[in-house]
Amino acid sequence: MPPGFVVTADAYSRFLKENSLIDRIHFHLRYLDPRDNQMLQEVAFEIKQIISLAPMPAHMAEEIRQAYNQMQQGLVAVRSSATAEDLPEASFAGQQSTYLNVQGESEVVGAVQNCWASLFEARAIFYRNEHGFNHLRTGIAVVVQRMVQSEVSGVVFTAEPLSSADNKIIIEAAYGLGEAVVSGELTPDLYLLDKDPLNLLERRIATQEWQLVRNPKGSDRRHNIRASIPVAKQNEQKLDDEDILALAKIAKAIEDLYKCPQDIEWAKEGKHIYIVQARPITTLKAKVVPTAEIKGMELLSGLPASPGIASGQTEIVVHPSEIVKLKPGEVLVAEMTTPDFVPAMKRAAAIVTDRGGRTCHAAIVSREMGVPCVVGTGNATKILEEKQLVTVDGFQGKVYQGRVASDTRVETPAVIRKHVKTITKVYVNLADPDLAANVAARDVDGVGLLRAEFMIAGIGQHPRYMIEQGRGVQFVDGLAKGVSTFAEAFNPRPVVYRTTDFKTNEYRNLKGGERYEGMEENPMIGYRGCSRYVKDLEVFKLEVEALKKVREEYANLWVMLPFVRTVKELEDTSAILASLGLDRSADFKLWMMVEVPSNVILLNRFMDVGIDGISIGSNDLTQLILGVDRDSPSLAEIFDERDEAVLWALERAVSIANRRKITCSICGQAPSVYPELTTQLVEWGITSVSVNPDMIEHARAIVARAEEELGISSHA
Repeated sequence: MPPGFVVTADAYSRFLKENSLIDRIHFHLRYLDPRDNQMLQEVAFEIKQIISLAPMPAHMAEEIRQAYNQMQQGLVAVRSSATAEDLPEASFAGQQSTYLNVQGESEVVGAVQNCWASLFEARAIFYRNEHGFNHLRTGIAVVVQRMVQSEVSGVVFTAEPLSSADNKIIIEAAYGLGEAVVSGELTPDLYLLDKDPLNLLERRIATQEWQLVRNPKGSDRRHNIRASIPVAKQNEQKLDDEDILALAKIAKAIEDLYKCPQDIEWAKEGKHIYIVQARPITTLKAKVVPTAEIKGMELLSGLPASPGIASGQTEIVVHPSEIVKLKPGEVLVAEMTTPDFVPAMKRAAAIVTDRGGRTCHAAIVSREMGVPCVVGTGNATKILEEKQLVTVDGFQGKVYQGRVASDTRVETPAVIRKHVKTITKVYVNLADPDLAANVAARDVDGVGLLRAEFMIAGIGQHPRYMIEQGRGVQFVDGLAKGVSTFAEAFNPRPVVYRTTDFKTNEYRNLKGGERYEGMEENPMIGYRGCSRYVKDLEVFKLEVEALKKVREEYANLWVMLPFVRTVKELEDTSAILASLGLDRSADFKLWMMVEVPSNVILLNRFMDVGIDGISIGSNDLTQLILGVDRDSPSLAEIFDERDEAVLWALERAVSIANRRKITCSICGQAPSVYPELTTQLVEWGITSVSVNPDMIEHARAIVARAEEELGISSHA
């Protein structure tokens, strides 16, 4: 890999907080209709300006400069890595910006800030909206790597993306920088290999008339230019057989590491092959084949890029600004697609491009959306006419005159991965019901932390206010509907619901809240958690009624109590739950969060009350052990779950749970941020980790490796 460093997603969050940008961004997004293209473009421009023009905090800029200097400066590539990218159901391909050939301290700092701003490109806002991601809960890291001036570059897929054959490897290669391959600006060589034993099966050599290279002179050295390739070299094989096999071996090793098929970008400079990116393949489908051979007048052919068959009238789109022309059900015809085409691709019946390979942007996004696609036809924009009725065969890579076959769509993702068994369960932290079905389809053992606050905020009114208006049943029904979404999606896997943990300032934000919530100097250690349940029993009863309603249909719903300060609070709350009909049983588990130091100190006494499991809330526990406000930017350096005092508490909690033979999990931010801590927890004997959705596969791989090293798991 090229040397480099990462500006973390946490730095981006601190940048927003220190410049008080969150409310300003939210204001612009509040009434946005992402399908109104003009409004989308205007809002994106305003938010990008807000981020780009805000001052970079001096301490951040200095750290970036120091890291750049440690690389001995020189040309670098500055690349974005958003926390929502590269999930099994959503690739976010090309949604954020990359800056190449950046040189100089100030230029690197500026490029980092521009990457942050690109999180709000119009295409990225639209894409997140389509996949149900919260704009302000998506973070972005920035990778700064030495610029590889590649002579040959391309992409490797460790599964054949069209047929979803996981025993094949596809390599695409072209002269020059890899940006032209990924974007689809040119059609690359294609090499197909058997994975085991490694064997080259097929070569498709593409004619390449130009390559993308860095501008060697002039005032615009940061930008790449197209350079002509000598005629004698245009039809040569871009990567020799020895390098093809070497690259395939590297790709297999990366797949073995991450336990699922990989989409890998590579570059060859001199004699060295560099890996510049690896991510899960997001577009593997259930294996579907056409029902019958199509008979008709063939207009043109290219590479099959996304399986399926569809008919419609053509719309030739030369520039992204013209995507508004495309009507739902039409066939999008373009020289190539860029991320700015995504809103139109969503509407298209099928997609046909002049250029590109099976791993280019058009191919990846088409497969993700289930839209039949043919790429690399060479001249579709010239041969096809406007509003011409055609049939696009994404299985065979052909386009026919008229409607000559029934539509066939391959809609259902079937993420193909090596099945990994781990004794330590991998749960997920969730809050938004809209994400339940997508996340449930992934390699996850259940929900380890279901936050109530998002669903209650959706109801929008203070529960006490609704009780006084005689609308308590409405609150119960609203909460039960949200919780049922998770219980149904994950059934029979457990869904551990954390009872409400609103602070007074958060409750005040609900309609009517100011009547019932006082002002507190420090709500984080104020009137919250179990203290509320005991003192405001009427409100707690509404929550319990909602949970009972869900459990009438779904026995996989469990309960976890947050912020339990004393043993007596646990006794009182457990008694309330039992009296209301939620008593511990074979199919109803009661967990307690360990997030107050008293929980660790008196853990045996808490367990004596009667609980089935604990889950460590590492955010609050770290805050209270170290005496650090976790939201304070000036103390951010001190807030660290890996501090020896916090590690002592974690080890004690896990050890006691093991001795008492009860479930022990962790659901704070720590396992999502620090892989080495996850490894340590597995070694201590934790029974599960609960992580954010973007970390599910990564956490599973970390746990699997740790268990293998300890000799405590088997894999199939």
